[in-house]
This record gives sequence, structure tokens and C-alpha cells, in this order.
Amino acid sequence: MKKIVLTYGLISGAILAAVMFATMPFANRVGFDKGMIIGFSSMIVAFLLVFFGIRSYRETVGNGEISFLRALAVGSLIMLVGCFCYVLAWEIIYFTFLPDFFEKYTAYLLASMKSSGASAEAIEAQRQALEIIGRRYHNPLWLAAYTLLEPTPICIPITLISAVILRRKPKSLNQAPQLASN
Repeated sequence: MKKIVLTYGLISGAILAAVMFATMPFANRVGFDKGMIIGFSSMIVAFLLVFFGIRSYRETVGNGEISFLRALAVGSLIMLVGCFCYVLAWEIIYFTFLPDFFEKYTAYLLASMKSSGASAEAIEAQRQALEIIGRRYHNPLWLAAYTLLEPTPICIPITLISAVILRRKPKSLNQAPQLASN
């Protein structure tokens, strides 16, 4: 199982990291809205490898059979490896190339709120909340925690759906017992 998990998880993580590093030079031109579209699209593509990893495990290790829980376990491990690579790539990018990212993102969010007609109180409350997050964002452990939250709305459903689709009971359980005829 370890080989399959690492293979598919690292490929998933490599896709995520490659997209981040490839789009980094264009971050100012792409903007936050399009950047989110690119980021979440790459997550969908990268986490599709969970499906293929579970299928590979089912066919090679499970001899064509896998329970839902085993499929969920394999998919979750693949997902965790991919997420770890994603977090590591973002930590490198943030601390090395984009140390002012959060300040720019905060300004963008507050300007968006203002342009959408939010009240001054709501904007101030958001600014204060972002100030707290911003202080934490400069700590590598907090940054890792926040970054790990980003792919979860994508990878958890993909893992669950993949486990449901790919589960296959042993053939002896799929067939009804045959009665002996006299």
C-alpha cells in the first residue's frame, strides 16, 4: 500500500506544486479571483489521482476487491501526501517569494467588501479578524494549518466519492448461495 499511496500522492502533490510555482511569476497579473479559479481547478485535477490510486490498489493489492473503508483509507492517505506537498510548496513560495501576499490579499478583500456596499462596521470587523490571521500567517505552523484547510473542500468529497464508486465486495459475497438440487 505504501508504494501506491506515495506514488499517487506525490504525483498529486507535484501537480499542485507545479501549478503554484508556474503561476507565481504572474500572480499580480492573474489577480486573486482568477488565481482562485486556477488554484481550485488544479486541485480538482490533482486530487483525481486519489481515484486512480484507489483503483490501482484495488486491482493490484486487493485482487479486484476493496471495501469502502479500505478504499477510504487508501484515498485519505493519498490525499494527505498531496496536501502535504501543497502545504510545503506554499510555505516555500510564501516565505521566499511572496512575503507580502497576505497584506495584499487583505487589501483586496477589504476593497471588495467596500465596493460591494458592506457597512463600515462589517469592514472594520473583517479588518480586525484579518489582522489576527495575518499575525499568525507569518508563523510557519499557523501558515501550514491555514494552507491545509484550502484543499479540503475539494479533496474530501473526491476521496469519499472515489471510495463509493470503487468499492467492490469479494466475489463470494456478491453471489447468492446456491442450493443443492436432488
